[in-house]
Amino acid sequence: MSTTTRRRKGTAATLAAIATTSLLVACSTEQSPATTTTTAGPPTGKVTLVTHDSFELTDEQKADLEGLGLDVEVTQLGDGGTLVNQLILTKDSPLGDVAYGIDNIFGARALEAGVFADHASPALPDAAKDLLLEGSTALTPIDQGDVCINVDDRWFDAHPDVPVPATLDDLADPALKDLVVLTNPATSTPGLAFLAATVGAYGEDGYLDYWTSLKDNGVKISDSWSDAYYVDFSGGGEGGPRPVVLSYGSSPAYTLDGDESTTSSLPATCFRQVEYAGVIAGSDNPAAAGALVDYMLSADFQAALPDTVYMYPVDPDVDLPEAFEKFGPLAEKTITVDPATLAENRDAWIESWTDTMLG
Repeated sequence: MSTTTRRRKGTAATLAAIATTSLLVACSTEQSPATTTTTAGPPTGKVTLVTHDSFELTDEQKADLEGLGLDVEVTQLGDGGTLVNQLILTKDSPLGDVAYGIDNIFGARALEAGVFADHASPALPDAAKDLLLEGSTALTPIDQGDVCINVDDRWFDAHPDVPVPATLDDLADPALKDLVVLTNPATSTPGLAFLAATVGAYGEDGYLDYWTSLKDNGVKISDSWSDAYYVDFSGGGEGGPRPVVLSYGSSPAYTLDGDESTTSSLPATCFRQVEYAGVIAGSDNPAAAGALVDYMLSADFQAALPDTVYMYPVDPDVDLPEAFEKFGPLAEKTITVDPATLAENRDAWIESWTDTMLG
């Protein structure tokens, strides 16, 4: 209740600021002589938001958008990879006006395909500008989080003879034989993020050797994050047999028992995901679509992200839930891969991984 109250506080001022900003942007592009005046209001109308299955607008957000004069319809298109594929396949007949949920692994591919129109959001905080994809403002960063290995602390407390892993190398330790579950990078965006992490850690000449060592150590590959976490992971609530799983750095904030979490993430294994929103090229209502992207950077929308998509806002000034800050902080240092290298080699890495692990 207190969280909801905090989010709603200042909503009127926030919406007014967004509407004013949109009006100023519209005026700046439409007024030539300094003496020109306009009576046009902020952009309004119907906007179709296409996104992944993990996102829905809350009732508060729907009310906020109605207050802005935006009639937003949400269409879910599967996971992040499916979302991008569908946007590319339908770019000549767009499925909507705004897309949200394109991550930094697929972002360059969508930009190269010409899926998005340029929209340099005036609402983007200065602190988040380094999250823009290089050479483009068409995709606006909205949230971020880490894909990391998680462990079931209670399982390891009950098995003191098994060392708690801390690094990627540790997952190949024979002491963890048949105790690790990961996800398929061909069917899961966290799985793809972890594949990228292994390329970042071991290089293009060494990552498949690392995966081979995991295969030899009995790693299980699930098709989806939900199967891995809720079915195979011992700490996911369903009593699975494996105490080590690929999940998110924020996941321990949602496995609380009283004042403590029953799981932990391993910071040395994390790969940073950034999710973006963009105005789809060919939108029937591009001005209103831009206003929706700007709204996603409002304090209210940003503050809701930990509860709606379990991610961190890109605005560092937004208050976070206490458990999120205590048990699911962003890693201070993550494993990285050059975005251009990632975009160029992603499909080849997946194909080679599939041949090695599933062939």
